[in-house]
Amino acid sequence: MTTPGMEDHLEQIYLLSLAKGYTRVSDVADALSVHPSSASKMAQKLGESGYVEYEKYGRISLTGKGTRIGQQLLDRHRLLERFLRLIGVPEQRVESEVEQLEHHFSWNTLELLRDLVRFLENNPAAARGRNLKKRQM
Repeated sequence: MTTPGMEDHLEQIYLLSLAKGYTRVSDVADALSVHPSSASKMAQKLGESGYVEYEKYGRISLTGKGTRIGQQLLDRHRLLERFLRLIGVPEQRVESEVEQLEHHFSWNTLELLRDLVRFLENNPAAARGRNLKKRQM
């Protein structure tokens, strides 16, 4: 499918495109804290792979395929945020932890994790019990 770098860019393009339906290289570069030339090269790669339509020095628009994958990537990111919060990871570390973890789970494992997160959200006592055990150690 894609590399972790491609996934990061595609997820960010998706997120930035939600409001206007498109974004620009400079917006992606700013959001990911990368050089515009790096964001431009990645936009070209994503275009060649059929995820985006890219106009040099212009707009980046997601294709249907890019929109579908971008949504999946954002969902994965948000699921991992929810999970880490539920298990008591301090808020200031959640984002950096998600960035380290998100490319290392298979989609099948993420579905199992989604079930666990739903269970913990619907059974707060189970989530609290886990946090209490951790604090007692």
